[in-house]
Amino acid sequence: MVKSIYPGTFDPVTKGHFDIVQRASLLFEKVTVCVYSGSLKNVIFDIDERVSMFQQAVSDLNNVDVIPFNTLTVDLAKELNSSAIIRGLRIGADFEYEREMALTNREMNSDIDTVCLISSLKYQYVSSSRVKEIASLGGDIKSLVPAHVFEPLMKRISKSA
Repeated sequence: MVKSIYPGTFDPVTKGHFDIVQRASLLFEKVTVCVYSGSLKNVIFDIDERVSMFQQAVSDLNNVDVIPFNTLTVDLAKELNSSAIIRGLRIGADFEYEREMALTNREMNSDIDTVCLISSLKYQYVSSSRVKEIASLGGDIKSLVPAHVFEPLMKRISKSA
């Protein structure tokens, strides 16, 4: 069985994230979405909320699980017997960052490869940070996040304003 992991902060999960995991689920027998709990980013949802939101987003994908993690990604991949780390690429700047990270991970564990999936065209500009910024400025984000994420995100954004 070929297993993969899809790590990230996912604060919140977006339709762009779902696009990547859905497509990865067609390529790999098992995909584990790994939600990073130790982020240095300014997160607005705690780890349990982020895991729950992603679980709900992928509930129809039978070969996808969602777990929290706080270790090195390559160590987690090894622990889960995964041979691939899934990453999504949007804009050109993503490529440079992901290439560097892939090379670093490969140096730490040469048995684990990084597989980059290019985001669908309609999600090329979608990121959690951008979604939060648009929401905080009163923009419409309904087309950017799963339906179950919209209301909690708007409530959290309005509390922090």
